[in-house]
Amino acid sequence: MGKKKDNKDNEVKEASNTKKYVLFCLVIIVVISLIGFVAYKILAVKEDEEKKVYKVNESEIKGYGIFIDDSDTKLYREEFDKLKVNLESSEVNYDEYAESVAKMFIIDLYTIKNKINKYDVGGIDFIYPTIKQNYIDNVDDTIYKYVEDNSNGERSQNLPVVKSIEVLENTKGKFKINSENKEYDSYVFKIKWEYSFDLGYDEAGEVIVINKDNKMYVVEKN
Repeated sequence: MGKKKDNKDNEVKEASNTKKYVLFCLVIIVVISLIGFVAYKILAVKEDEEKKVYKVNESEIKGYGIFIDDSDTKLYREEFDKLKVNLESSEVNYDEYAESVAKMFIIDLYTIKNKINKYDVGGIDFIYPTIKQNYIDNVDDTIYKYVEDNSNGERSQNLPVVKSIEVLENTKGKFKINSENKEYDSYVFKIKWEYSFDLGYDEAGEVIVINKDNKMYVVEKN
């Protein structure tokens, strides 16, 4: 009887210890999960904050979503002013409109010195709406990949500034948006540009602009 009772007591103790161990493990797992979740949220908030770009818009071409802000260069402002006059005139010159869009796109994309961080992607104003996110992701991972943050205004990194730009060739044609199964009138611009300092960035390329509902959008850059 004594042995049976001892065995039963031992089994009860072992069961109790097992429950305590399992409970302890569950508590540890919950605590670790909570710590991981909190850390993830903190990092996510930090990344979202980095992606926010605070700039002051100084002028806008109303109805077209094209702006200049306090960081834009003289070259970009000159092309903006030219485009603004064209678009606000009684008769828009669409050939010149398309050319201005192609040039401003390149100026803004490759003038990186005035960008706050890698998420402050240039040229977005001119990109066709359905491909904007793909464009941003691609630029983030290539041209802007190593752009350091300048939120505090103390960045010392050398970054390019486009000082001049020229259209070498302009060809009209058609461009198909596959997702819409529709063709649009297009312009293919062959462009070259120069920088204030040569840092090894692209100096020439091809930009395709389409006309959708009398608004010009960049759909491809090669």
